[in-house]
Amino acid sequence: MSYYLTFFLSLVIMLIVTPKLTKLAHKINYTEKPNPESGRKIHTESKAYLAAVGIFFTFWFCYFLFTRDFSQKSIVLLTSSFIIWCVGMVDDWFKINGRDLKALPKFILQLLACMLLVYFTNIEFSGITNPINGTYILFPEWIQFLLSVLWLFGVTTVINFSDGLDGLAGGISCISAATLFIVSVTKGNQLLGIMSITLVGVCLGYLKYNKYPAKILMGDAGATFLGFILAAISLGGAFKQATAVSIFIPILALGLPIFDNIFVVIKRIREGKRIYEGDSSQIHYRLINKGLTQKQTVYILYLVCICLNLSAIILLLL
Repeated sequence: MSYYLTFFLSLVIMLIVTPKLTKLAHKINYTEKPNPESGRKIHTESKAYLAAVGIFFTFWFCYFLFTRDFSQKSIVLLTSSFIIWCVGMVDDWFKINGRDLKALPKFILQLLACMLLVYFTNIEFSGITNPINGTYILFPEWIQFLLSVLWLFGVTTVINFSDGLDGLAGGISCISAATLFIVSVTKGNQLLGIMSITLVGVCLGYLKYNKYPAKILMGDAGATFLGFILAAISLGGAFKQATAVSIFIPILALGLPIFDNIFVVIKRIREGKRIYEGDSSQIHYRLINKGLTQKQTVYILYLVCICLNLSAIILLLL
């Protein structure tokens, strides 16, 4: 019953607060300005930029309301996600004022948030089951720490990089969260199940106003927060006691942004560009440049994402 209630409440809250945040953003001029010269900004009119506020507070309000889980693990996750969210809010503030937050401080603070979560909780990738003899191989602590931080930071980054078209990052996050909900319920982890289904409700409520043509955007703050929570859920559930097969479940669930951005990073390295330097290498920009409309591009990528997530569910059932 808690699953239905938290989903419904998170959805309803987002449906109610998002229009109010849209009006507030325009009132205080917290909006993305059109930039036709940029190959990455596709909007032709100002867009409200405060959806991240609704996403962050709705998610945590609903989670704590239905779980009453004020354990160290949850408080550390709240704290680390708050750091991620704050960095994104500052980055968004710079962008709406025509500037960019320097990559180094952003990188350091996001990495610090990931390290904080792994160090003070047992949310980590601890090892893998040997497919030959069934014994569990426990990784050395430094490898556990390194892999876990890389996963958290990587997923946080790729979801943010995918936020280029109306409804894209929110839809991908929603589909991935739904898959992680199924994984969590199957593994009997109620807390992660509530966390996942809350994220689904939040994303659906946001998508009501972010679908093309978007009335509001979540910016870096919302996208990095969604990526961080998705990474934490998968690390705390799907990666626990992973086997040679099940290790691919979270990778497939988040496969579209992961594989797309691996390609982008390789391309930027080959061209001698900085990894964090923005360009139009992501698949959604390439499809737009091929002549597809925003709607067509988003729907195609939704379909790819659904196929990858169905593959993850099939692996789960094997």
